[in-house]
Amino acid sequence: EPLMPMIRVELIEGRTTEQKRNLAKALTDSFIETCGGKPESVQVVIQEVSADDWATAGVLMSDRIAAAENKT
Repeated sequence: EPLMPMIRVELIEGRTTEQKRNLAKALTDSFIETCGGKPESVQVVIQEVSADDWATAGVLMSDRIAAAENKT
């Protein structure tokens, strides 16, 4: 059997346990459908990151979120 895969996902914190559970299941199912193998061999690591610790194009996600909230 091929080496076991590890799928790593980094997300801005705030998802529920149920959302993360569903994500892990969907990623596992998709991997098995695409690459084969057994679900027991697929590892999914979900790492939550604070919006203060994530930036895109030099702007913190927390600043982007605040700006979006101020527009509404």
